[in-house]
Amino acid sequence: MIRRALAAAATTTALLSLTLLSACGSGSTSTGATTTGGDGPVRVVASTDVYGSIVSAIGGSDVQVTSIITDPDRDPHSYEADAQNQLALSRAALVVENGAGYDDFMETLLKAREVPGRTVIDVADVSGYDQKPSDGEFNEHLWYDFPTMVKLTSRISTELAAKAPADRATFEQNARAFTAKLERLEAREATIKKAHDGAGVAITEPVPLYLLEACGLDNKTPEAFSEAIEEERDVAPAVLRQTLALFSGRQVKLLAYNAQTTGPQTEQVLAAAKAGGVAVVPVTETLPEGQDYLGWMGANLDAVERALG
Repeated sequence: MIRRALAAAATTTALLSLTLLSACGSGSTSTGATTTGGDGPVRVVASTDVYGSIVSAIGGSDVQVTSIITDPDRDPHSYEADAQNQLALSRAALVVENGAGYDDFMETLLKAREVPGRTVIDVADVSGYDQKPSDGEFNEHLWYDFPTMVKLTSRISTELAAKAPADRATFEQNARAFTAKLERLEAREATIKKAHDGAGVAITEPVPLYLLEACGLDNKTPEAFSEAIEEERDVAPAVLRQTLALFSGRQVKLLAYNAQTTGPQTEQVLAAAKAGGVAVVPVTETLPEGQDYLGWMGANLDAVERALG
């Protein structure tokens, strides 16, 4: 896994593309961020299609959404920009980024060109969580945390209404409907927790931890294992043995496996889970093809329920 090298090279390419676009663009590009061209839709750029899906659900036909990372087979950390995405970012009235170090390329690109009137929503800030916890690293995979998504829905509705006041009622109605569906997902988590509170689970990376913990499940994975995988380091042999023993010893009921970031050691863990008869729940960091956010999260809960069986 070569996330950082790819991300650095891609960001450099993105900056070059943005510079060229800035040099070649007309004088109307900056005003696009504040007016969106008269009665046209509000232009929004999201760092990933996860947030793009949420904005689309709230904004409907009154928004024009560009999501930078959209490929379900792509590691979000190894971002590569293209000229069209950079042009969209330079014209966006509203930008949604995850923050907390997850999509740092967004900060780099936003700072490369300041656009008057552009509003940036940082989801990590919206969450209200301590981003420097004393008990370990902050889990930046906030889209698996439904309470944060409820807060984000409200914030998106407010910011869209500020950009297009005539459409405020539509945004607020859509936000209420979206929030109600999020609350139903939270209710499903509570139901799983009631039936399986304290059940042991394993992960390869902390991607789905917010969801798993809300379901009352206990992550048994050695922290040193998931940290090494996330930071692209080799796992120490003793830690790997301890992790593999979770499956041979039937200490866990499921393995939540990040299908977008794999390597020899995660594949060893996957093989051990299958050999031990432990259910595997694949998880991803971006939307599976053909799904929206709510459908995707509902499917994740379905998979967890089946695995706990």
